[in-house]
Amino acid sequence: MAAGILLTRVLGFVRERVFAHYLGNGPAADAFRAALKIPNVLRNLLGEGTLSASFIPVYARLLERGDEAGARALAGAVLGLLTAASAVAALVGIALAPVLTDVVAFGFQGPTRELTIRLVRILFPMTGLMVVSGWCLGVLNSHRRFFLPYAAPAVWNIAGIAALWLAAFWDRRPASLAVALAWGTVAGSLVQVLIQLPACARLLRGLPFRVSTGVPGVREVRTAWLPVVLGAGVAQIASVVDTQLGSLAPGGVAALGYAQLLQSLPISLFGVAVAASALPELSREAGRADGLGMLRERLGAGVSRIAFYVLPMAVGYVLLGEPLVAALFETGRFGPEDTAVVAGLLAAYGVGLLAQAATKLLASGYYGLQDTRTPVRLAIATLVGGTALGYWFLTRTGFGVAGIAFGSALGAWAYAVLALAGLDRRLGAPVIGPGERAGLVRIGLAAVLAAGAGLAASRFGGEAPAFARAALAWGTFGVAYLAAGAAFGVAEARSLLQRVGIGRT
Repeated sequence: MAAGILLTRVLGFVRERVFAHYLGNGPAADAFRAALKIPNVLRNLLGEGTLSASFIPVYARLLERGDEAGARALAGAVLGLLTAASAVAALVGIALAPVLTDVVAFGFQGPTRELTIRLVRILFPMTGLMVVSGWCLGVLNSHRRFFLPYAAPAVWNIAGIAALWLAAFWDRRPASLAVALAWGTVAGSLVQVLIQLPACARLLRGLPFRVSTGVPGVREVRTAWLPVVLGAGVAQIASVVDTQLGSLAPGGVAALGYAQLLQSLPISLFGVAVAASALPELSREAGRADGLGMLRERLGAGVSRIAFYVLPMAVGYVLLGEPLVAALFETGRFGPEDTAVVAGLLAAYGVGLLAQAATKLLASGYYGLQDTRTPVRLAIATLVGGTALGYWFLTRTGFGVAGIAFGSALGAWAYAVLALAGLDRRLGAPVIGPGERAGLVRIGLAAVLAAGAGLAASRFGGEAPAFARAALAWGTFGVAYLAAGAAFGVAEARSLLQRVGIGRT
């Protein structure tokens, strides 16, 4: 799974560098980011995240019982209902594009607003395609097929890159390039679905598409799905508010997009990967006689695994963000001033990075227990609080746009702490026991020491080109982190070093 996500994310960075080169941080970039946000809200409500929480546990238990016919019927009914719902929503979204634009990006005026409306209308059909892609992911993950659904979005990025590159031969005006990118994005979504459907058809012995609520299991999925959608709805509202606040500052929406791409990389690679691969197993284990103990052990091991990879990235984003942003995005219309803004946002996101990655796994723990309501309550409380803090930091302090990200980080930590406390009570013992706590301390110390080495290397780089300075700083940071982790007895660090022939086996 991590390999599939890595492939997609690497191409995503290529896509964003091309985006930065042609559109920079200007009005057309703002318009495209805002336009993509609007259909993505619907995609996130109907697609991968909510579908995984409600569909996979029911589908996986049917497979565990050997009821392949029931699982097949359930998958077909869910596909039919999702397709119908997303098609209707897409038509409504196209019709209401001006209203939605004024709600999501109320700071836009004149040509920027008009371009955003046009882009929303082009992009909205993507919603239904991505919802079907989320259904494919649920089916494939339940059958322990992880690479394809997480590598498939790579073609989405390739299509965007090709669209921008080809359009630049005819018309380099930012608005025209943004329109070309929108069409390429829709085409990429279609191909993303088409390359997954054959694998799903083989597993299901065809595509049993039907629009029906009477199939056994649909009611259970729907019952679990509604509270998850409410929780996701809160998250999407918070995301929309971020865009609204960003639209008040020129380049704010685009800057948030660049920073969020980097923020989401470790969360997707490790937080989502660990949580999504664990969810079918958590669902199976929760139904066994000794399942609670096994579930607790799996959650504790998952948190430790996530922390080993995500905590150093969090420290690096806080202390070494500037050379990384410059190396990735500083080209064409994206200048040093834009680098400073995005680096500040990245540092603020870094504060909450570990909590945001861990919440995916903690929520899966509740889903495995067939409790979809508790994560919703936590999401409502902490996301609303985080959004309020973001607004306060933005308007009452000198944080600027970075205040939005800092409020989100604090909200993520509140969610993680409360979710852990609830799981500890449900499972009868701490998810993060003494051994896991000691491991987290060692990982944190190794990350801080490595960041110091990375900072020294960055200063040594001086006036070197941005890519060379970033490679020196982050390369030193990575080597120092593995060395310090191994010296402190972190098992994952020693294992990685042994795999490359360093250290004793």
